[in-house]
Amino acid sequence: MTTKLEGVFQITKWDETPTVEGDDGSKLTHAKITQNYTGAIEGSSEIQYLMSYQSQGFAVFVGFETLSAAINGKSGSFVIQHNGKFENGVASSDFTIVPNFGREGLKGISGSGSFVSTENGQANYEITLDCDHI
Repeated sequence: MTTKLEGVFQITKWDETPTVEGDDGSKLTHAKITQNYTGAIEGSSEIQYLMSYQSQGFAVFVGFETLSAAINGKSGSFVIQHNGKFENGVASSDFTIVPNFGREGLKGISGSGSFVSTENGQANYEITLDCDHI
């Protein structure tokens, strides 16, 4: 059985530090981010991204997000693995829930999803859970 979750997250803090910078505007950075979730997921998260900017308006990123939340009346935490890009002012990511990292009421959670940013540090998320106990 699958369950679809939808809502919005709001970035509340963004701290990004360059680790390598090229003369052509390319750079590698490490970003630490916090955000709040509303909708089918109510909670907050901490993310660490490694980002590669090829130009001023394009970057790719990978990272892990630890989400502490309530879903369908069950509370706990889990980890998401991101694979995304930033292009023309829009960030997007496809992601999976990392197996065996669900804690407390969210133990055994599995699935995948995506997000697309809108404006003012917000993004719409969609997650499809592949487990029937949450």
